This record gives sequence, C-alpha cells and structure tokens, in this order.
Amino acid sequence: MLNRTPLASALALAFAVPFASSALAQSAPAAASGGAVTPPPAQQAQATPASRSPATDNATLPAIAVSGHAPVQDFQAETSTVGAKTPTALRDIPQTVTVINKAVMQSQGATSFQDALRNAPGITIGGAEGGQIGNNINLRGFTAQNDIYLDGFRDRNQYYRDTFDLESIEVLYGPSSMLFGRGSTGGVINQVTKQATLKPLTEVSATLGTDDRYRTTLDVDRPLGDHAAFRLNAFGQSMGSTRDEMKNKDYGFAPELRFGIGTPTEITLSALIQHNYDMPDYGVQSINGHPFAPSKSTYYGLTDDRTIQDVQTVQARIDHRFSGQFKISNQTQFSHSLTDARETAAGAVLTGPLASSTALSNGNYTTLPLADLYVKLASHDRVIENHSIYNDTMAQYKFNTGLLKHEIIAGVEVGHDSYTNQAYTRNNLPIVSLIDPVYIPTPSNVTQTVGNHAESGATSIAAYINETMSIGEHWKLIGGVRWDRFQAHIANTVSAPSYADQTNTFTSVRAGAIWQPTDWQSYYFSYGTSFDPSLEALTVTNNTQNLAPEHTKSYEVGSKWDLLGGNLSVTSAFFQQEMDNARTQTSTGEYTLEGDIRVRGFQAGATGHITDKWQVFAGYTYMDGVALKALDGTQGHTPANTPRNTFTLWTTYAFTPHWEIGGGPTYMSSRYAANTNYVETGGYTRWDAMAEYHEKKWDVRLNLLNLTNKFYYDALIQSDGGRSVPGIGRTFLATADYRF
Repeated sequence: MLNRTPLASALALAFAVPFASSALAQSAPAAASGGAVTPPPAQQAQATPASRSPATDNATLPAIAVSGHAPVQDFQAETSTVGAKTPTALRDIPQTVTVINKAVMQSQGATSFQDALRNAPGITIGGAEGGQIGNNINLRGFTAQNDIYLDGFRDRNQYYRDTFDLESIEVLYGPSSMLFGRGSTGGVINQVTKQATLKPLTEVSATLGTDDRYRTTLDVDRPLGDHAAFRLNAFGQSMGSTRDEMKNKDYGFAPELRFGIGTPTEITLSALIQHNYDMPDYGVQSINGHPFAPSKSTYYGLTDDRTIQDVQTVQARIDHRFSGQFKISNQTQFSHSLTDARETAAGAVLTGPLASSTALSNGNYTTLPLADLYVKLASHDRVIENHSIYNDTMAQYKFNTGLLKHEIIAGVEVGHDSYTNQAYTRNNLPIVSLIDPVYIPTPSNVTQTVGNHAESGATSIAAYINETMSIGEHWKLIGGVRWDRFQAHIANTVSAPSYADQTNTFTSVRAGAIWQPTDWQSYYFSYGTSFDPSLEALTVTNNTQNLAPEHTKSYEVGSKWDLLGGNLSVTSAFFQQEMDNARTQTSTGEYTLEGDIRVRGFQAGATGHITDKWQVFAGYTYMDGVALKALDGTQGHTPANTPRNTFTLWTTYAFTPHWEIGGGPTYMSSRYAANTNYVETGGYTRWDAMAEYHEKKWDVRLNLLNLTNKFYYDALIQSDGGRSVPGIGRTFLATADYRF
C-alpha cells in the first residue's frame, strides 16, 4: 500500500504560523509600517521599483549596515518570467510558482539541475529510458522531460544540466500550453541564466568533497564602457560518488555580451558550451515488488560504460523600448547536442546463472533464496543528435481605458527541430549474481549489432496573445489564447512504423482572476489547457501516430500572502489536472484516446525571512493521482513516480555577523516505478546540513549531504519492469569562494 498519511508534524513546523494564526496575517500591515523585521541588505539592494510588489514597497525599512563581511543572500524571489513570458510579480501570477534562486542553490551546495529541483515539491526524478538521456523530470504526476526551458526557449538537448550559469530555476505548475506550446502537462521548468551587468565582479569557487569530489567555478563580469558589459561563467569538475564506479568529469563555458544597457535598444548575445563524460547509473532491479540492492553502493553494469555529451547553444536577443508603454523584443536560439552512450543496465532477474534460466516478472516475486538469483545485464547503447532553431517575436503594450489598466503581450513563435537516434545492441553480456555482482569491463566475447536508426523532424508555428486587465485597485483578470501548428515526421530502419507523419493544430487557452484586497494578500482562480501530440518528443510508439493530441485541463484556486512586512511569502493552492483522452492500449495492441488520468492535490510554500537572521525555504505537495480509465489493465492504479506526499525544508540562521548554520529534510512518500504498480519504492526522509563563515571578500562553506546516511531510492525508471536508482550516501563538501 502507498503511504497516504499527510506529514502533519512537518507541516505544523513549517506552516502553522502563517496558516493557523489570523493574528499574524493581520499584523502584516502593522509590520509594514511599524518595522517588526528588517529586510536583509541583499534583498534591498536587488529590488527595484519596477520589479517589487506593493507589499515590499510598503515594507522597506532602513538597511542594517554591517562592515567586514559579505551580506547573507536572500532566498526570497519577488518576480518570475515563467508565468507571463515577462518579469512579473509572483503575486500577479494566478498559478503556483516556485523560484529556486542562486542563494538557495549555493547554500545547499546544489551544483546539478537535479539537486536544485529537490526544492520544488511535486517534482520527482526519472532515469534515462525510451531514447531519452539526461534530466528526466515528473511534475505533478506527468512527465516534463520535454518541458525544460532555457531563458524561455525549449531546451530539447539531452544532457545532465549544471547550475554554474544559472541565476535561478523557475517552476510553473499546471498546464501552460498557452504560454509555451505543446507539452507542459504538469507545468514547465525554466532556467534563468546570469546576465552581464555594469558592476565589476570576479568570483572563484573551489569545492573538495569525500569520494573524490572536486569542482571549481569562475564568474567574471566586466563593464565595457557606460552601456555594455561582458560576463563569463565556467566550471570544471571530477565528481565521485558513494555509488560504486560512479565518476563524472564535466566542464562548461557560458559567455555573454550585452550592448545598450540602460538605453532604449538593448542587444544580448550568449552561448552555452558544455561537455559531460559521465558514468551512467541505471539502478537496481526489484525483488518481491520492492527495489533490492545489497548495499547503497552496489552497481549493476560494466566498468567501461560511459555517456559522452556535448552541447552548444547560442542565443541572440534584441529589445527595443519605444516608450514606457510599448516594447518589442526578438529572440533567436540555435542549439545542438550529441550524445554517445554505452550503457549497461540490470535487465531480467533469473533463477539460475544461464541465459536459458527462468526469468521472473511482474515485480519479481519469488520464494528462492537471494543467493540463487542472478541478473542478466542488458545494453542501452545509442548515439543521439539533436538540432533546433527557434525564434520568438513579442510585443508588450500597456494602456488605460478609464478605470481599467491593460497589459498585453502578443507574439509569433516559429521553430524547427531534428532528431536522430542510432541504436546498438551488445550480445553475450554477462549474467551476474544478484547479491554479489562482479565489476568487469566489457568481455572479449561480447559482440555488437547495429539496431534501429530513427530520424525525425518537426516544424512549428504559433501565435499568441495574453492580457492582464486591472479593475480598480483590487481585481485583475488574466486571459490568453494561443494557436499552434505542429507538423512532424519520423522514419525508422528496423522499428515500426517505418514512416509516419502528422500535422496537428491546437488552440490553448488560459484564464484567471486575482483579488488583492490589501497590498499583502492575493487570492486567485485559474484555468489552463495543454496538448501533447504523439510525436511531441520526435519519437513515437507504434500505432499512436494517427491519434489526435492528448489534452489536459487544469483548475487551481489559491492564495499568496506577503507577511512580516513583505519579508515572508506564503502560498497555498488546491489543484486538479486531468487528461481525459489519454492514450491507452487495448488487448489487441491498438491504441485509443479512451484513457483518463487525474491528479488532485494541495500545495503550500513559505519563503523568506522570519527574522533578519533566520531564513526559510519550504514547500509541501499532496498529490492524489489515479488512472480513472485505462484499457491496458492499469485502471485504478497510481501513475508512475507520483508520491502522495512530498515535503522540503531548508532553513538557515546567521547567529553572528560572520557565522551562519542551516539544514533541513527532504521527504517523499512511497511511489510506484511504473503504471503497472508492480514495483513500489518506499518513502524516505533525507537530512542535509550546512555551516558557513562569511567575510567581505571570501566565504567558506561546509555541506553535509544525507546527514544520517539514509539508504533510499532516488530516480525511478519504468523500463525492464521498473528499476530504482539508490541515492547518494553521506557526503561531505567543503567550498571556498573568493571575490575580487
């Protein structure tokens, strides 16, 4: 049975004060005028009149000047681009948004995209499968692998993303095809890169850790005259792990040039070049319906496995402001990625050491002793190449008609994607003991067979318009519509279909209403849709190519409060997302659109300062996911990788001008590896901790990951009956930052 018990004690700790105490809510205006809490210096320095919410404007108090040490960076974000395609106050976005900024990532020592996303409740991690390698994400119960964005453009490249050039990661929950086009069933994840500024900066960081973890980063920001600047971010790392054989060697560069800063016309040129040479981890098999590994370090694979990835992305953006009311922008992105993977996974569980031995199935239930079981290794070798080019032209216009204020964005987006995948199969791979697998390179008797070659492409064009209308001081209405045309084709040399093409058109809508009775509270209702063509990812399951797109509808009602003088942001929302024409397979092997998958739930968050020394970043999501209708035997099941409860809390306290300590748990209840619900992965709580010493020009930070050395399973993989990847064990990191 899945764990369906809410985290009552954890919620009480994180949310009792803002949710249970109406007195506290009523005290917010008083705090805004009276000054119970002083915003941290970093928050005051970064906020601008254009980006700050009214609550924050009313709450600004004199900064506490402390000399001799660097100010503690603020976890609280006030704006996001992901909810309206332009920087918008979070309180003016009628959907749940989580912004994981650079301060949070640095405090936690989170250097990978995957580690940073642990701060977003409702997100779960998937492994590489189905022709997809890299960051595979589930968001509110639906896959979001193709819903990852880089500065507003779809980031289709298949690679393991790093945080070295990120200012923040924005997570928008709920279907959002009106803003982003196809996909976005559970929401979207946008990476916001660092910008060149007119303020000189040079920062060097070095990290040493247990299990041979080494990393260094460089951030150089230089003005080039009065209106131009150049910025370069770079990183290199050699990262070991508590998992046997896991070793990643990666590096990357991200240069940016900005011209016309502070003038009506601004031009930005940027690039991302990244190389990964990683050891793949395809996890462990299950025994009796649950993941099994002799230890958290046990690895099933070959020692010469590797995944090589090269990514190049180039962007150009022009913004021209005709007046304070009218602005036009044009942005183009070109990207390319190449992945060369030789990867071995734990395949079938056998009852003997021979390839002809009986294989277990459906959760691998057995009464045999574990010493009598074996694992047949399987290859997942492929060379994948992606190309894409996108262009978006958008106009922003603000005007008034009597008591009504209008903010309109309208634009046209065009793009082309191409994808190739050459598969290979290695034959005669070893059969290893379940409880004591041997670690060897590829044996000499292993041969390779050339498999399917898939080649696909897609052309898309879209037009959209969205309006935010303010009615007086307390009401806002949001409405938008987008028309998409998505034309795609695929050709296979071995797999079926040998050729398929489709052309889909779809109209997506978005509507919302916001009531803001005071400058510190906001209540909203929103409705949105999304669509998912069967060739959305430029891959296809045979017999689905002639089906219409799946579509999802979302309803959300929620509140956003700026408490303690605007220093603490508290959010809560009830939501329902339903895909009522999901693809489902019949007993004869055909696919129809007669499935129905629904996820209902509740989400809450708290971010900001409780006092001038005490910060918090917390979130909780409850998800009740179910296949209401399915023709493949999964009706009534819980969707894969959809836990009932997820909770994250990170809190820090600066107990002296120089010393800061922090930590917190990440909790996830049990979940299933696949929609069949044969393999259930248990819930876990992982604790992390941090201590940091600040000086004006340098900092030293100590991070302890998985403080209690908890044995838990992290990423889930649906293929091969459901595999689970163990999380890292106790890991110690020491980081030094120097600024000059």
